Amino acid sequence: MTRELTDTILRVVERTPQWVRRDLDAKDPVARIRAEESLAAMIADALDQQANTAV
Repeated sequence: MTRELTDTILRVVERTPQWVRRDLDAKDPVARIRAEESLAAMIADALDQQANTAV
């Protein structure tokens, strides 16, 4: 993994809303899945923006 990719993902994780952080640790599988999908979408968006900026 490149340093730039790692830094991009780290910035997303640092900005992750509290509800996502809380729900990632939830016992309720629906809440946990929603949080996982939200975080994945945030990371994908940041990577897409990075790729579009590099072009």
